[in-house]
Amino acid sequence: MSPSAKGATKPPLTAGRLLERMRDTLELTLVEGTGSLERVITSPNISSPGLVLAGYTERFPGHRLQVLGETEVTYLDTREPGERARVLQLFFSHAIPCVFVTKGLALPAAGVEAARAAGVPVFTSALKTNEFYTRIKPWLEDEFAPTTTIHGSVADVFGVGLLFIGRSGIGKSECVLDLVERGHRLVADDLVFVKRRGTDVLIGSGHEMQRHCMEIRGVGLVDVPAVFGVRAVRQQKRIEVVVQLAEWHQDMPIDRTGLDGESTTILDVELPQITVPLNPGKNITVVAEVIAMNHLLKYSGFDPAERFNARLIGHLRAAADVKRYLQEDDE
Repeated sequence: MSPSAKGATKPPLTAGRLLERMRDTLELTLVEGTGSLERVITSPNISSPGLVLAGYTERFPGHRLQVLGETEVTYLDTREPGERARVLQLFFSHAIPCVFVTKGLALPAAGVEAARAAGVPVFTSALKTNEFYTRIKPWLEDEFAPTTTIHGSVADVFGVGLLFIGRSGIGKSECVLDLVERGHRLVADDLVFVKRRGTDVLIGSGHEMQRHCMEIRGVGLVDVPAVFGVRAVRQQKRIEVVVQLAEWHQDMPIDRTGLDGESTTILDVELPQITVPLNPGKNITVVAEVIAMNHLLKYSGFDPAERFNARLIGHLRAAADVKRYLQEDDE
């Protein structure tokens, strides 16, 4: 069973938004009159033009952001004016979102004219090329990371990110509030933003306007940092286990040993899921703590269920060997 999720939508990344967000970090300056800041960036990849400046364009990824470093600018300066203008016109004829020139270097005048004609914005950066790549790549990866929203709550329990899901009103917020009272930390309540980092890491966070406030039925809004202190919250946490809270009923299938583990998928990442049946008198907070500690044990290579199963199988085999020995003993 997968948690209820839907894709989060956000406005497309434009050259102007990149300039607004990363102006200081990348030390950017717009080359006046080069192109529109409304140009849309569609790929998180960024590269240098390479052989396209020498005229080879067959494998040129023109949809990417492009960086001209000292090597490229020096090469352009060695070309004859006519050839330089032709190469730059060929370069800017592709659908490039925008171009960066590093080390505070200036793009040749022919390049500025070609960029203006093609509508491609050009930025200069005072950073060295390697440092520029180091700063912009993680930001682009985060900006283009797959995201979704889930109705649930996230808590950091013993360093393990638990995502609590279940029908509205079943007690997710109350469970997390009790965990906070026991010294654990709230990450997000009610609305959880999930972002995938790399191929298998899911990061959960709350809405920035919520400011770690929780809605507790019958009480209203609770400001967790104000009541429990700033150590009771954190801004984001990796989600490692999904805890499904479900109402108990007589015919409900329950995993008694933990050998037949459930799993669920969020943003194409498979996570272990544990279904906890709720009935009167059950201390769900302690159960959540045990879930987190059990996950830590499994992560360190110790699986209690597998150990018990192996011990039980060994005992049965030993008993069978004794029985066979007694049957074969004719003395």
